[in-house]
Amino acid sequence: MGSAMRHERFTDDARPLRASGNRATVALLCEVRQGTRPWKLARLTDLSPTGFKLGWLPEYRLDQPMRIRIPGMQILSAEIRWHKGRQIGCAFASPLHVAVFDHIVARATIDGPLSP
Repeated sequence: MGSAMRHERFTDDARPLRASGNRATVALLCEVRQGTRPWKLARLTDLSPTGFKLGWLPEYRLDQPMRIRIPGMQILSAEIRWHKGRQIGCAFASPLHVAVFDHIVARATIDGPLSP
């Protein structure tokens, strides 16, 4: 899979919502993998400095660490903390710096789709 990622553009009425605790609703396509499995596209829908929420990937194991490539970021490590319905919640191995978090949220708001 190529290294290009795609962002979804938000219209004015669908901007990321910030709640208390530095959490943002976003819509980003990222890549995830566990172990030596191939990279898979996944939709990241919620982001905080300490973790994120993804659409469920049924072949993933809750007891194995995950690697995630968020557009414009280095590869990050995380672990799956919960699974509910078709969603999974993950915690970053190391929290994101607040400036990095703000950058990702800003990019998710202003960037349009990138070619794969």
